[in-house]
Amino acid sequence: MPVPSRKGSGHISNTEGVDLAFTDPLTGLGNLRRFFDKIDRLIEERADDPAPFTVGILDLDGFTPINDLFGRRSGDNILQQVAMRLSASMDQHSTVTRVGADEFAFLYPMVFSEEAARERALMLIEILSAPYDVGDRTARLSASVGCSMYYSGEEDTETLVSKAETALYHAKQSGRGKVMVYTREMEEAAKRVTRIEQALRRAVAAGEVEPFFQPIVDLSTRQVVGFEALARWNDRDLGMVPPDVFIPIAEERGIIGQLSQLLLRQATEAACNWPDELFLSFNLSPSQLVDQNTARHILDILQRTGFDARRLEIEITETGLMTDPDSAEKIVGELRAVGIRVALDDFGTGQSSLGRLREFHFDKLKIDRAFVSSILEDKPSEHIIRAILAMCEGLGMDVVAEGIEEEEQAARLLQFGCAGGQGYMFGKPVNAAATMRYLRDHYRADLPADGASSSA
Repeated sequence: MPVPSRKGSGHISNTEGVDLAFTDPLTGLGNLRRFFDKIDRLIEERADDPAPFTVGILDLDGFTPINDLFGRRSGDNILQQVAMRLSASMDQHSTVTRVGADEFAFLYPMVFSEEAARERALMLIEILSAPYDVGDRTARLSASVGCSMYYSGEEDTETLVSKAETALYHAKQSGRGKVMVYTREMEEAAKRVTRIEQALRRAVAAGEVEPFFQPIVDLSTRQVVGFEALARWNDRDLGMVPPDVFIPIAEERGIIGQLSQLLLRQATEAACNWPDELFLSFNLSPSQLVDQNTARHILDILQRTGFDARRLEIEITETGLMTDPDSAEKIVGELRAVGIRVALDDFGTGQSSLGRLREFHFDKLKIDRAFVSSILEDKPSEHIIRAILAMCEGLGMDVVAEGIEEEEQAARLLQFGCAGGQGYMFGKPVNAAATMRYLRDHYRADLPADGASSSA
């Protein structure tokens, strides 16, 4: 596809005498260097009279699955179409550049207010939502946008772009097709994330994050068959930090590997004191399925703690698989080769469940709590669960239903043929010592006291 011509859009032609180092070769738009250069120049121009202007970053939502579906060449073609649409939407004062694989940035020198910035960004999202031609097929995209406003000469280019990235993060957290303009509240939230990150790094180094264990039962006998390890963190300054807060931060800030290794070591040390027939279920994060050292780290920990690999079950999600399917398949293969079982967690909440079941061999599937919670009053949920159970029977996979809180839910699941269950009805997550007490009360009275070493 020929590179589109643009006026005032950040396009760099040879006639302008600008180095090609400022040009994105795929789209012909300016690149990140061009974007920074444009902002630098505008700040200099307004040094004496700092009139406001707008900086924005636009991220295509769900572009990776489209790239996988249509192929990289078609993906490049779509990016070129995106570039043309964005370029055509710019006025003579404005600039659009490509700053990442599926990220574009824009500079609006004449947009002076947050309301106007939001309106212009929503217009860009609407422009990009129209179908894209990919051969004889069409594709659709949405986008998220984060904006920041320049108000005073105290702000520099890097600060403005960083604020726009923070706003983009909040936009994507809110769902697809959203626009966020940077606010002081976002700044406070970003500072809180940094505080949590710093405290988490210290806590991981000191071994202060610990596994809690939730029982998994045989629904027909109500006997415990294993436990899922769940991360819990009670910080001396921050108090109890929920896992849905600190786990994403650990993932984003590169702490998840160290955190996971700490938790697995603690969990397997505790599980060594359980009866041999009970298994331990442990979650891997998406980034661990891209790290080719993951399997080695797990096996090293098992060797050090003496925990039998055949008693370990690794839970992974569809999101983790989709990040890098080839890498995930290799890691899963290395784990299964030594007897570790692999379960697909949160089934039904991802984007390509059936395809993943065909491509990967799983030992177990966990039905997401969203279906279980509504099984008694929602017919579609009941039919979905029945279909999942029938499919797993055909594939020879075990099934566990998560989030069981009522006896009627457990009875209905058992009636449909679900063998395993997990949820508050059978026990809330508790620490290692409380887990041993639970086992003595619900499983076998002769177990050692509160995690003391057993002869086994």
